[in-house]
Amino acid sequence: MLAVHLENGAVSTREVPLPFRPEGFALLRLLVGGICNTDLELQRGYYGFSGIPGHEFVAEVAEADTPSLVGKRVVGEINLACGSCEWCGKGLGRHCPTRTVLGIVRHPGAFEDFFTLPERNLHVVPDGIPLERAVFAEPLAAACEILDQVRIPRGEAVAVLGDGKLGLLIALVLHQHGCQVHQFGRHPEKLRISSAAGVTVELSSGRVPIAEYDWVVEATGNPEGLRSAVAMARPRGTVVLKSTVHGTVEIDTAPIIVNEITLVGSRCGRMEAALPLLEQGLIPVEKMIDGDCQLQDADRAFARAAEPGALKILLRPPRV
Repeated sequence: MLAVHLENGAVSTREVPLPFRPEGFALLRLLVGGICNTDLELQRGYYGFSGIPGHEFVAEVAEADTPSLVGKRVVGEINLACGSCEWCGKGLGRHCPTRTVLGIVRHPGAFEDFFTLPERNLHVVPDGIPLERAVFAEPLAAACEILDQVRIPRGEAVAVLGDGKLGLLIALVLHQHGCQVHQFGRHPEKLRISSAAGVTVELSSGRVPIAEYDWVVEATGNPEGLRSAVAMARPRGTVVLKSTVHGTVEIDTAPIIVNEITLVGSRCGRMEAALPLLEQGLIPVEKMIDGDCQLQDADRAFARAAEPGALKILLRPPRV
């Protein structure tokens, strides 16, 4: 079967054996995958990654211990937790110290014809959600996670820095929640997506408003974003960090301490929060699709996804 492979910055495809399905796992047939910024960071060296990437997917269950799952379209939680440690016992399997992560940490990813995930990680996709919407479940869940972590009252002004794939989803989710979202970005064509939904947008000029927001979400994908987000936060404000950046980020901690700013790291989210938004069509994710490639053209797909201004590039096996 065909699989995408990342190594030393190069994207290639190769033939690999059908993966072994352990007890409690499902064998999944890829229907569509999405390239995200984390995949691009893995290509650049994040986590010292080498192997099969991909964690945004919709798949069909080919084999499972649970017969009712076979043939279902599914999306999945990407963290594979042990289920028995202290963190798992608290319901924090995403932080299990021995976890693996689909397509990121010690578990082959979804950019291959077949892959495996624990059945407990799977969520059946409602029939009314087309593949092109369902593939956004994982990043949309990450956007929804902000509202699980911090309680932002409806009507509050929130600044979102960044107009990439995740930045747009965050702005749209917070707008749907009832926040007054002010999104800052560098690409007019991207900002038009959130603006059309009612988000207030502004082209970044290199300068940011100082100490104007109690809530700031940083989703720029670059090291400068954190400094800008801290500068925009009012004293005792909250900055939510979403960017995944390869390498270290230098930051002057003095304004964080002096202004008593709360920093909140934010990563994966619950599929239970994302799937209803997709089913009800409340988030216009289709407008974020920039291209559609087959697995064997993964090198071209990754190059396209890395172009300035690019949004979501989809990957499909030849039969879909």
